[in-house]
Amino acid sequence: MEENLPDLRTQIETYLTHLDGLIRRGRQVRDTLTAEPSNPAAMAATRAWQEDCGVTINQLSGGSKAHWLARSFSESFLMRTADGRAVTGAAPTEIVTRLIEVLEQAVATLSGMGDRTDASGLATASASSEAPPPRRFEFVHSAELRPVVEQAYIDSKRAFEKGDYDLALRTSCGILEAIVTDALENKGQIALAGSGAPAGKIGDWAFETRLAVAEEAGLIRGGCARLPAVARSYRDRAKVNGESGLQTTISERDARQAGQVLNVIMRDLDPGR
Repeated sequence: MEENLPDLRTQIETYLTHLDGLIRRGRQVRDTLTAEPSNPAAMAATRAWQEDCGVTINQLSGGSKAHWLARSFSESFLMRTADGRAVTGAAPTEIVTRLIEVLEQAVATLSGMGDRTDASGLATASASSEAPPPRRFEFVHSAELRPVVEQAYIDSKRAFEKGDYDLALRTSCGILEAIVTDALENKGQIALAGSGAPAGKIGDWAFETRLAVAEEAGLIRGGCARLPAVARSYRDRAKVNGESGLQTTISERDARQAGQVLNVIMRDLDPGR
């Protein structure tokens, strides 16, 4: 089995190089489309790039449409209605951005396979249960925020599994604050005025205020009522711990509840989950 490892690593390096090239092409295509959305040459280049992406994703997924990469690739061409239904019609530049994110997920997965001792095949390895389910935060309006909270979600799960309940809770709360803030900003302060929204920028509101306004505005339901007190003050607690050099003990129950509340709010913000 050991003698097969160089072959697997070579395959991985080859795919990583190819994926990096596709990502660079995708960014160039997106820039051209943004500047000249009706340019026939730009549209033809986009279609050719998408076809190349499809071929590569098909190879990495072993030809399986059920593979998470294949599903993510297909979903990149869809948009969601207000009630969460998937329909065709996403803008070309948005599709390119989503496909770039899929390619970046493939790079992240392959990069973590370099030290594996299982040489049973690239497609099998990349389909492993360790691969993160893609597009979990598709409902987030900010394209820049999506990959950040996706990685943070993975980190929170890993921290909990390792018994680092403090990190797990803080990360879950950070994600919760980020996605609720994203929803509030998309709603707009004028629309939130009748929901008890205070003056000032949304980003300056206290964590609890953001949750309360989001609930009053109907963006989320009452799931945050189960959020532990230590989670509600996670920012203040982190500051106090940092200044004092002390660490407040976070229980497994507190960390688990914070994660459960996060999942409830994710379902509120994305009815299609």
